[in-house]
Amino acid sequence: MTSTTRLTVAQALVRFLAAQYTERDGDRQRLIGATWGIFGHGNVAGIGQALVEYGDVMPYHQGRNEQAMVHAAVGYARQSGRLSTHAVTTSIGPGATNLVTGAALATVNHLPVLLLPGDVFATRPADPVLQQLEVPYAGDVSVNDCLRPVSRYFDRITRPEALIPAALQAMRVLTDPVETGAVTLALPQDVQAEAYDWPEEFFAERTWAVRRPAVDQAELAAAVRAIREARRPLIVAGGGVHHSRAEGALAELASATRIPVASTQAGKGSLRWDHPQDVGGIGHTGTATADELARTADLVIGVGTRYTDFTTASGTLFGGSGVRFLNLNIAPYDGHKLGGLPLVADARAGLEELTEALLLHDHRAEPAYVTEYTDDKERWEYRVDAAYETEDDDIRPTQPQVLGMLDELVTEDDILINAAGSLPGDLHKLWRTRSRDQYHVEYGYSCMGYEIPAAIGVRMVAPDRPVWALVGDGTYLMMPTEIVTAVQEGVAIKVLILQNHGYASIGGLSEAVGGERYGTAYRFRAEDHTYTGAPLPVDLAANAASLGMRVLRAKTVRDLRAALAEARAADTPTCVYVETETADTVSGAPPAQAWWDVPVAETATRSSAVKAREEYDRHVAARRRHL
Repeated sequence: MTSTTRLTVAQALVRFLAAQYTERDGDRQRLIGATWGIFGHGNVAGIGQALVEYGDVMPYHQGRNEQAMVHAAVGYARQSGRLSTHAVTTSIGPGATNLVTGAALATVNHLPVLLLPGDVFATRPADPVLQQLEVPYAGDVSVNDCLRPVSRYFDRITRPEALIPAALQAMRVLTDPVETGAVTLALPQDVQAEAYDWPEEFFAERTWAVRRPAVDQAELAAAVRAIREARRPLIVAGGGVHHSRAEGALAELASATRIPVASTQAGKGSLRWDHPQDVGGIGHTGTATADELARTADLVIGVGTRYTDFTTASGTLFGGSGVRFLNLNIAPYDGHKLGGLPLVADARAGLEELTEALLLHDHRAEPAYVTEYTDDKERWEYRVDAAYETEDDDIRPTQPQVLGMLDELVTEDDILINAAGSLPGDLHKLWRTRSRDQYHVEYGYSCMGYEIPAAIGVRMVAPDRPVWALVGDGTYLMMPTEIVTAVQEGVAIKVLILQNHGYASIGGLSEAVGGERYGTAYRFRAEDHTYTGAPLPVDLAANAASLGMRVLRAKTVRDLRAALAEARAADTPTCVYVETETADTVSGAPPAQAWWDVPVAETATRSSAVKAREEYDRHVAARRRHL
């Protein structure tokens, strides 16, 4: 007879989660390392009570915003190599719907996170209950259904016994390197508290193997032929290189063949910046070196990349005559993009087999090609130096100069986190990445507000490393709440606030597409009703200090250099605040080296929009489809 234990659904779930492990390459660790939660009537008596009951096996972290809790869990998962993540529990109603943005970010970036939102009563003793959205045409729909399209797996547990298959499916998806993303188990509040006799086998330790599928030999042979026939091959390293921990394998292939390696936002750091074959970022925010190689490449070897529009310059970048694509990707969906030859496999396994096969033929890129990209990279580094240079220590720094001062300070131990605004573009072009995980820019969903909570999650994985959250004023105002969490938990993140009085990135884009920077500045209304008055008297440094953070204000280049060094050495949560100068009068970051498609008004009376449309039509004419 099967042995059983009588527990509530919530207690059973917490106990089950505490017994789940992952393993890859002999590395075994907890799958669900902790649970974040904000409690309300939809989860306080269920998951909340269960976390009290099993606090010895399931750590709990208190959050301030539900979206931010997901960001923290995602940061933790990315730093853990997708082998470990956190769960997030919320009440019903707005607590649950606040998860949607974080869930979308996790799923877009293929990063695992477990969402446990409370839900309305399954038994409907009172209907509607507080915060319930009534749907006249469907009695089984709640606001939690908003999470379906942004989840890789979704289930609503309306009966206790339904938890068993649902929980097992949830773990399967979380640990699948192709399918992983946000996983949602919606938990009606009455079911959470309902008792059931659970089979003891449900609580046994389970180890979920994270697979490394090898290449198909026919696909490998085709890939080797394509590479050997190419005269101007270019590797595009995407986020899959990091997810697979394939950086070493990529470096070995690049060194052996001398094929240059460009990187997407997610893939930057796949090679150190000073590796001979690293040519920097690619696409709209990429380097001139990488983008020129992309324009003339005859074979583009994508490794773990989704080929987003920023990477392809909206279909205008890879313009070489007869250019072909070879796509090494663990996901068949991405492996077949751009009409490419698929090499469906784990990135590390695929790179290792490619290297071995190419070495059998002693294959290397042509010497003239190597000289060409080596010299061009050297010229680009002079442009980086110019953007970083600070000739006067008594003036306000530009944004690139801020990055330059960080560049002087950090070592391979430091981790930089960013997600939105103008910083991702400057970082992709300029930052000299020193380690595989130093560059943590979330650009799949580019979600403002990600940085601070993600930094907390990263620091939990890497407690002895300096972790920097780089934010502009617009991003800071989106979600500073988790500063309180960092202070409460003693998580010594460093927050660098760059105050430029508005949405600088979108302001520049607005100007480029004929929008005249309308509605992008943080200023008072002028007489013409536009936001062109004086800057708002907002003191973000005072705000950060009011949330409990130590704040260092920097007014000049000299001040900032000292403040950054002090913050790096700090063992408590520390903020550096600096008001940046525009690049109008001093050297700024190099402009975009490739196009990005943002449609411009086809008809307009204002000259700015008319000129922008003419430029838009010129770029659109260069677009091509790769079939």
